[in-house]
Amino acid sequence: MLDSGSLLKNCRRKRTTFEASGRRSRLHIYGIAILLAASASSVFAESCLTASDMDESARNGLSSVALRDFDLIANGDTASLHQSAIPSLVADFAGVETAVKDNQSALAGTKATARPPFILEATGTSPMERAEFFCGVFGSKGQTRDSAVFTLYNLPPGRYGVVILDAPSSRGAYTVSLILQRFGADWKLGGLYIKAGELNAHGSEWFSSRAQDFQGKGQLHDAWLYYLVARSLVSPLPFMSTAATDKLYDDSQKLQPADFPSEGKTADLSAGATTYKLTALFPEAVAKDLDLVVKYQAADISNTTQIYQSNVAVIKALIAKYPELRSAFAAVVARAVDPSGRDYGTLLAMKDIH
Repeated sequence: MLDSGSLLKNCRRKRTTFEASGRRSRLHIYGIAILLAASASSVFAESCLTASDMDESARNGLSSVALRDFDLIANGDTASLHQSAIPSLVADFAGVETAVKDNQSALAGTKATARPPFILEATGTSPMERAEFFCGVFGSKGQTRDSAVFTLYNLPPGRYGVVILDAPSSRGAYTVSLILQRFGADWKLGGLYIKAGELNAHGSEWFSSRAQDFQGKGQLHDAWLYYLVARSLVSPLPFMSTAATDKLYDDSQKLQPADFPSEGKTADLSAGATTYKLTALFPEAVAKDLDLVVKYQAADISNTTQIYQSNVAVIKALIAKYPELRSAFAAVVARAVDPSGRDYGTLLAMKDIH
């Protein structure tokens, strides 16, 4: 993570990323403890209950547990939250503690409202490599206003509750999503996802509108990247799709740049005599700025002076190749990633890229 400023390296910085993904996204939630190794030898089944499918006691019981946990989150009471978690999450709780700490100042004193919950039931004898839950009523054109699809990978058999809470705050709209797992007669915390629904006071519709503006100007790379932000802001969970996210996906897919890295495919970027293999390119929200992150392959990052120079070269080459990015982002962050996954990052403010 990077600190603010024009040219700084490897300091901590709070951020929100909007990486490209398909219509169905991999599960990625703070402190998730329900993902295990998959087995291909099992017989699987998935089912989903919407709020209208549940009796009143089941619906209210699930929402009550989520609202109780929200109060603990808003008060920063991670000790009590720890006691209400499933065993595997209890053993590895650092991610949840970080999520609560990072968002407590925004959520303190807020009152949440629960959306209609979902219950996902996976049966079988071992984890499901890919579990897809279709919830609610679907029309001839796909999802409807109240439907949802959840796609989870390596999901063990069990009964899971998904409760999304809306938490308006002085910093704008937030959603707090809890993944609960049934243990005996109790619902216990299995995962937590907290995210802002706005970026610098702008929501999904604003970014979608800006994407259309960029498209009208022929700035298709900017348009694609802003659609990523719009999709992320409208969905509280990256492994959940709705009619709104599907529409944004459909609107953006025809704009996906062929010269950007995507779905595991690299893209070449020439900087002088060197050609870099780009592996990812996505927006990143940092405080009130929207930055652009570019990741590329590096054989070794131990010589930080050399990697810093490579990072700067990548940033300058990227903006030289796509000058339209200047009008859409405040800064560019280059991250050199070695074969082990370790990275070294450098930030350069757009005004300092010459």
